Amino acid sequence: MPELPEVETTRRGIAPFVENERIEEVTVRESRLRSPVPADLAERIVGERVGTILRRAKYLLLPVAGGHLLWHLGMSGSLRLTQGQDAPKRHDHIELRMSSGWLLRYHDPRRFGALDFITGDPLTDRRLIRLGPEPLSDDFDGDRLHRLSRGKRAAVKTFIMDNAVVVGVGNIYAAEALFIAGIDPRRAAGRISLERYRLLCAAIKQVLAAAIEQGGTTLRDFVSGQGEPGYFAQRLNVYGRAGEPCRRCAAPLLQVTLGQRASVFCATCQR
Repeated sequence: MPELPEVETTRRGIAPFVENERIEEVTVRESRLRSPVPADLAERIVGERVGTILRRAKYLLLPVAGGHLLWHLGMSGSLRLTQGQDAPKRHDHIELRMSSGWLLRYHDPRRFGALDFITGDPLTDRRLIRLGPEPLSDDFDGDRLHRLSRGKRAAVKTFIMDNAVVVGVGNIYAAEALFIAGIDPRRAAGRISLERYRLLCAAIKQVLAAAIEQGGTTLRDFVSGQGEPGYFAQRLNVYGRAGEPCRRCAAPLLQVTLGQRASVFCATCQR
């Protein structure tokens, strides 16, 4: 599914075409997403101007007068920009027509995404209030990881993928960060030292920043706001490379299942 870098890439891609523009029309072709699209969505937002688009974890927040559009891309969703020359595709479920003439289309074959309208402080919404810090913020550091991990028997990879610990470290980026930090993903979270957690925190920031800079990871369903795929997949060290040689030591990469997710690592370089 789209992970934090893909969502951030989408935010950056659509912002210049949507921010400060007025929503002139809303078309909902399919309202049955993970949760139903509000029946009065058009009534609430048509005629309103979009403010600065924000991202919290994997959610996009589009502020308008009276509230925020809260958008989640789910497993296969994407937001694409078009000027209307292209006919809607089969899974183009929602469309916002902006005063600039651009259309913002939401495409989601699996319909696991969601669009809601919320009032008040969006960060107090039930979907956001319990989330951990943003991984690229100063609130996230190795000391926090070390403190929260004490007594935890869960694998460290599962631990750093917990959104209450830190948001946005999904399967791809957790695997890559653990490789950079030289930590075996199977190790118990509570048995890793402060020094190594500081290395892991730095690795998480490094891999996410690089992915955002390069436009996200090329996944089957992901495209940016302009319809372009990401390019970070070209630099992956371990994810999706089970059985291939390690880029550091040439040993075959191993794959195990942690938290019901495939995890690839190097038993020589990661201890």
